[in-house]
Amino acid sequence: MHDLLNVILLGIVEGITEFLPVSSTGHLLLAEKLGLGARSDLFNIGIQAGAILAITLIYWKRIWNLLTQWSDPGARDYLFKLVVAFLITSVLGLIAVKTGFKLPEEVHPIAWAWLIGGFWMLGAEYFAAKMPDRSTVSWPVAVVVGVAQMVAGIFPGTSRSGSTIFAAMLTGTSNRAAATEFSFLVGIPTMYAATGYELLKAIKAGGSAHEDWTALAVGFVVSLIVAFIAVKWLLGYIRTHRFTWFAIYRIVLGVAVLALMPT
Repeated sequence: MHDLLNVILLGIVEGITEFLPVSSTGHLLLAEKLGLGARSDLFNIGIQAGAILAITLIYWKRIWNLLTQWSDPGARDYLFKLVVAFLITSVLGLIAVKTGFKLPEEVHPIAWAWLIGGFWMLGAEYFAAKMPDRSTVSWPVAVVVGVAQMVAGIFPGTSRSGSTIFAAMLTGTSNRAAATEFSFLVGIPTMYAATGYELLKAIKAGGSAHEDWTALAVGFVVSLIVAFIAVKWLLGYIRTHRFTWFAIYRIVLGVAVLALMPT
């Protein structure tokens, strides 16, 4: 029963933090350090898949329209930009994997990423507020978002959603809702591809043989439900609010971890 509760809590943590600009990787690692227990790579991949499915369900109409409205120049242009951003992330990510370039997932480096990222978000909000409100996604935005996704992938604690949303806002898509939508839509194929890759790697390494599939299934379902609620809330919140409180949260959490947790 105690282990099941830990699994549920980890699913909740993943569901809340995967698409909020606070870093799910960092929160899962912190949760494990605080007593929820280290889990297998396969388990972490499985609960992340639940969050990805949640955002796919939220955006399924938008995705369907983009895939079927080829006669609409605007939809076709937007889809091409999504594809280019995804390809940039994929190519750069593959290069990073082949060269073995990735920082270790440890609490203190992630705490510094929370802290620095929080101040960066405050600065980005300040400069984006001075720009005209633009909802269009330009080609420079697509390219920068693709690069930002890759950077977030190799720097734990950075936050994929935070990096890509603010990259889009500072490059020209200053409207928070439009920047967030493009970030999330690019993230869907990117995260499916990354999850599939990690899943195959874990299975080839023999991780599936000793996996607790019941725990993984529970974590997956919990993550799916919680992520659906969290993203729905976020999409409504950002229409009338800035990301300031997320930045403050990152700064406070980073300081707390650096001050209270041993190296």
